[in-house]
Amino acid sequence: MKTTNRIVAAAVAAFALSAFAGPPPPKKEGIEAKGYKWNAQEGEKIEALKLKGDAKRGEEAYEVCSACHLPSGAGRADGTFPQLAGQHSTVLIKQIADIRGGLRDNPIMYPFATTLTDPQELADVAAYIETMKIPRDNGRGPGTDLETGKKLYLRDCQTCHMANGEGERDKFYPVLAGQHYKYMLRQATEIRDGKRRNANPDMVKVIKTYSDKEIDAIVDYMSRLEMPTHDAAPKAKKK
Repeated sequence: MKTTNRIVAAAVAAFALSAFAGPPPPKKEGIEAKGYKWNAQEGEKIEALKLKGDAKRGEEAYEVCSACHLPSGAGRADGTFPQLAGQHSTVLIKQIADIRGGLRDNPIMYPFATTLTDPQELADVAAYIETMKIPRDNGRGPGTDLETGKKLYLRDCQTCHMANGEGERDKFYPVLAGQHYKYMLRQATEIRDGKRRNANPDMVKVIKTYSDKEIDAIVDYMSRLEMPTHDAAPKAKKK
């Protein structure tokens, strides 16, 4: 059955990629618009959040995602695809709904996100990803200015993302622990520069004055955060 699922997933992924030749993703006004409200409680996001996700069904839906994010959910250390494993289901639902609705620009992810047929499937795949073990061998930064990174994190980020990068499920603040340095560096830079249109204005206010060196330092520090939980995946053995 799993082999069949992988074949079907590959076919669906190929179909999704063909969507690039079709109509462009929708575009909804985001942080650049006057009156923008972060995480507005509307649309399919709210429908999915009200539903109880079924992780078993979500595992099948995740087959399509695994082509980029890997079966483990670990993503890619080069930053092209984020680590998803263990992320709060609320955060996953919000981000996928934002991509589907045109509030977050991600042309690579968009055709894959649209393979989810309804809010229940969105809730299911988010529930499954949340159960996955967070890897502890993610891509990390150079470690050249961790003292500055720690100082900035404790001052500006810990209140929302918590001491170990565990985030807050009910407030839609993402887990940072286990995330790749290069991915977070790109996202933080885009948020600072106003290029991530579904960004939280409170976060933009915090980092908009950061220099490139400060962003690099804080992201380097964040890439080393580990959640002290038995659910975390063990570090890969060095060969």
